[in-house]
This record gives sequence, C-alpha cells and structure tokens, in this order.
Amino acid sequence: MQITDIKVRKLFSEGPMKAIVSVTFDGQLAVHDIKIINARDKFFIVMPSRKNPDDTYRDIVHPINAQFRGMLESAVIEAYEAALAQEAAERAEAETVHAPTTV
Repeated sequence: MQITDIKVRKLFSEGPMKAIVSVTFDGQLAVHDIKIINARDKFFIVMPSRKNPDDTYRDIVHPINAQFRGMLESAVIEAYEAALAQEAAERAEAETVHAPTTV
C-alpha cells in the first residue's frame, strides 16, 4: 500500500495540535482528520476517533503494525513541515510585495 497524497487541511499555531491532514492510499482510499500533535518536543500523529458513551475515545481507523505506523507518521510529519515552509515563504513574499518603497 502506497501513500499517493497527503493534504494538510488546517494548520494551528497555538496549542499542542499543529495540523489536521488527509491521506490518500493507492489513489483509492482517503483517511481524513489525522491530527499532528506536538508534545514534549516531539511530533506524532493521532488517528481519527470517536467518543464512546463512557467518555473514552476509540480509533475509527488505525495502522495494524508499528512499521506501517512509523512510515505513515514520517510521511505525514514531512508533509506538515513542507506546508509550514510553504506558508512561511508565502508570508515572506507577501511582506515583500506590500513593503513600503522609499524614493
């Protein structure tokens, strides 16, 4: 199974949740609402889940083994870092375009 697309849907600057992403596998299956969390200076992913009546959470979808989780986590965090770099570049470009000119 190959990851064919990762879309960073939303970035957050405040709090431990840093992004929400969607991942497409083999161009045929999409998993939405994977969260990127930063805690204790480490990034990790949290799979989509639902709240149970007893206030616990249960993953709706999840990797079956540690090897696939590691591959998925690495790819998602890499896409997040690329989205951050793109956002920073766009911000720098916008500041350059709107910077006052002196004559």
